[in-house]
Amino acid sequence: MADFKVLVVGGGTMGRGIAALCAVRGCPTAIYEADPESRKDILPSIAGSWKRAQEKGKLDAAATRKALDLLSVPGSLAVPERCDFVLEAVPENLALKREIFSELDRLSEPRTILASNTSSLSIASIAQGLARPDRVVGIHFFNPVAAMPLVEIVSGNNTSTETRRRAESLVESLSKTAIRVADSPGFATSRLGVALGLEAMRMVEQGVASAEDIDKAMELGYGHKMGPLKTSDLVGLDVRLAIAEALAGELDRGRFEPPQILRELVARGHTGKKAGLGFYRWNGDEPMPAEPDERIKP
Repeated sequence: MADFKVLVVGGGTMGRGIAALCAVRGCPTAIYEADPESRKDILPSIAGSWKRAQEKGKLDAAATRKALDLLSVPGSLAVPERCDFVLEAVPENLALKREIFSELDRLSEPRTILASNTSSLSIASIAQGLARPDRVVGIHFFNPVAAMPLVEIVSGNNTSTETRRRAESLVESLSKTAIRVADSPGFATSRLGVALGLEAMRMVEQGVASAEDIDKAMELGYGHKMGPLKTSDLVGLDVRLAIAEALAGELDRGRFEPPQILRELVARGHTGKKAGLGFYRWNGDEPMPAEPDERIKP
């Protein structure tokens, strides 16, 4: 079990998943969320996810009781004394992340590693202007955090070897597998995953095949555990849109320009599993086919 002290900044889907994982693995974990209403739901939401895991035989009650004791939800942003890692998990907005990291740089001890869960933004850009950019690193988890074994560790041009090694040690203690990735737009997984997902969306848009049949083609024909459209729903179509726009600007407008169907779904609030509707209609964890006209209803 891990013994790192952790602060997670951002109480959305990813932040809750990261905090829950850290606590289950034995880390004293605080999770800060700026929105007071969202903050109220954090502990009940995590406890509910653990209860469902217990029912499936993936966790035992004693472990979750112990993990719940390790979790706290402070009302203001403060870095705990002798904190080992701050894991930022706020939306993919560079200005927002820079603002948060500037505050964290001021609040934290020199020993504390400042890590971003960004899936596409430059670590060097996030660390720009900080007093200690050497302690900033990307630690990119995948959704759902509890189930996905992979973590990308992204070193910016100022990230120290010691920072990277400590990040790898954290990932190992959480029973995840790390890959090392250069600080390039989209890193490895987002760049590949988004390219495949966007092309699948264009195929739906053009009437080549249904979302279900496109996913089935990749699952049965290429051995993918989950098809690109189901994956996009799970990640969040708003997240996919933000990443695609960033990659289009930094790499190649032709390859990464978001298709109209993606923009339309996000504009209507149909952002995938978390909204109950995207390329699929979701009933809890179960995706069901969504009618084409249903996806674009106001």
